[in-house]
Amino acid sequence: MVFNTFVFAIFLLGALALYWASPPRYRNPVLLIGSYIFYGYWDWRFLSLLAISTIADFVIAQRIASTQRQRRRTQLLVCSAVINLGILAVFKYANFFIDSLSDLTQLLGFGELSSAIKFVLPVGISFYTFQTLSYTFDVYRRRINATRNFIDFATYVSYFPQLVAGPIERAKHLLPQIQSRDRPKPTGERLAAGLILILQGLFKKVVLADGVARIVDGVFADPTTHSWAAVSAGVLAFGIQIYGDFSGYTDIARGVSRLFGIDLVVNFRQPYLARNITEFWRRWHISLSDWLRDYVYVPLGGNRRGRLAMYRNLMLTMLLGGLWHGASWNFVIWGGLHGLWLVAHKLIRGGNVPTERLRITHLPAIILTFFVVHVTWIFFRAESFTVAYEVFRQVVTFSNGATVVGDVILVLFLVLLTFSLDLATRRPEQVPALVRRSPALVGATVAAAVLAIVVFSGGTPQPFIYFQF
Repeated sequence: MVFNTFVFAIFLLGALALYWASPPRYRNPVLLIGSYIFYGYWDWRFLSLLAISTIADFVIAQRIASTQRQRRRTQLLVCSAVINLGILAVFKYANFFIDSLSDLTQLLGFGELSSAIKFVLPVGISFYTFQTLSYTFDVYRRRINATRNFIDFATYVSYFPQLVAGPIERAKHLLPQIQSRDRPKPTGERLAAGLILILQGLFKKVVLADGVARIVDGVFADPTTHSWAAVSAGVLAFGIQIYGDFSGYTDIARGVSRLFGIDLVVNFRQPYLARNITEFWRRWHISLSDWLRDYVYVPLGGNRRGRLAMYRNLMLTMLLGGLWHGASWNFVIWGGLHGLWLVAHKLIRGGNVPTERLRITHLPAIILTFFVVHVTWIFFRAESFTVAYEVFRQVVTFSNGATVVGDVILVLFLVLLTFSLDLATRRPEQVPALVRRSPALVGATVAAAVLAIVVFSGGTPQPFIYFQF
């Protein structure tokens, strides 16, 4: 069930009506049933995987909390990791490892390694796996208490607004809201804030992301037939597509959740306004960046064991982050390149991130960071290393080929529109006051956004890119 469809709109209206009409003690069961319907709409068979992760971590966390023997606690934690990561490894990475082994056997002259089994990737499995794992880890570290209410925990794991593409919530933030029976009522101001977030997300998805999807697909399908200008525009277009698509999903998720009286964490803070690569990762997919820092980088030793160990830990963390995104060597290269950029930034500047407000003098640093990020996006989007190489070659050799001037102009316009939207939404806490002070301006902006969504929304609704991760 995709956010930008009529089916979801009907589902949401029904869920909201039933949720707020129910007594407080029945609202979590309503959310839990609705979440399982939402997830099962794709493929009901994968509900079993969601249920296994939920039951396993509920039981294991309680056992961890009830025992004082450190060895037993560690064994239980390992059990949780094996169950969750084992399911993830089988369904997300088995095909990748079989294909990679087959490539190796062919390279060594032993022939192709065939497999009769092909695993289908369950939507959202990477997100809810990390979410349940973080809960067990935090109980193990005694940072939170293990909940004894299974319905509350199951609702936390399967909460539909953020189930399939995040943000990756922590139990410390989301679970108390799930457990509370006194959630904020849908006041006019809260409804307006939620609906504005939903509209903003739809605008990013339909106008920005889907608006350039055709251009991106054409360039990366066969870069050799396009000129350097067209390929460069295609790379820029993908940067806009991935940002509009993913941050648009997050905005819709946060807006929908607010209608239920629950606040989700902010997952993006204008990442293309970052002045260096370290700042970029503090602004892009924040919930994943924080997860990797707290559960991978810090346990590896972080920066506590010298500079060389810190660089190694950064590289390992970003390589794992790349592999988390997809079962492909291109994603590993993408993560490795970001690891190299982060190490280089720490070597040059010590990894410090400026805290002062954005100024016009920061423009060169913003442009350089924007360029570095988009060069790396090539590996994220390309389906093979060969395609990525051809994209690079077309750009740096100023190759001839087809150039659709209208497409290049559209991409440049949407790049400017993306920056303008980020600048305009840097202070979301001021939105309620703006609604009260300038209702006519807000109304005109909303009308323009709705009109743009209608104009760009022709054809079949496009799925969100991060559903495949």
